[in-house]
Amino acid sequence: MKNSNVSIALVHYPAMDREGKIIVTSFTTMDLHDIARPARAYEVDRFYIVQPIDAQQLVIRRQIDYWLSEEGRTANPTRHEIVQLVDVRYTLDEVVEDIEKRKGKTPKLVGTDARLYKNKVSYRDMRERIDSGEEFLIVFGTGYGLPPDMMRTFDYILEPVYGAGDWNHLSVRNAVAIILDRLFSRNRC
Repeated sequence: MKNSNVSIALVHYPAMDREGKIIVTSFTTMDLHDIARPARAYEVDRFYIVQPIDAQQLVIRRQIDYWLSEEGRTANPTRHEIVQLVDVRYTLDEVVEDIEKRKGKTPKLVGTDARLYKNKVSYRDMRERIDSGEEFLIVFGTGYGLPPDMMRTFDYILEPVYGAGDWNHLSVRNAVAIILDRLFSRNRC
């Protein structure tokens, strides 16, 4: 894998609702497949799903187990391949611990958000940092994003994804694909 020093995490807690209250968001099956696909296409190491609710984890694990089974492999070999990248954890701290255990390095945490933060880093700068060989974990929020207090704890915050105009409320699936493309595409500018 070309980008084996990069993992991504989809965080369901803590997340914010539209009023800024801290909530736990629900897993959607589209997130599993539609984020695992670009994770595989751009050759990142792992796609972590952070979900603290046991019942939600059960749903996620059942889907993963099916696609990893022989029946799932036969039904859809591509989905079997992409689901091998997925790992489910209760907290972001557990994700960091897993990376430290597997890689022997603490990852630099990279936040993503539709809001602009003063200490943002450009995609070009982030590519250069990633090319240095350090370990990175790119963190994506659900709902109305990650809480600002959490964002301030990250080593880096990527600039928002902007379209042609002012509107930038993308689904997390769209944002992941765009961000991974900006960071790792062979035909990037």
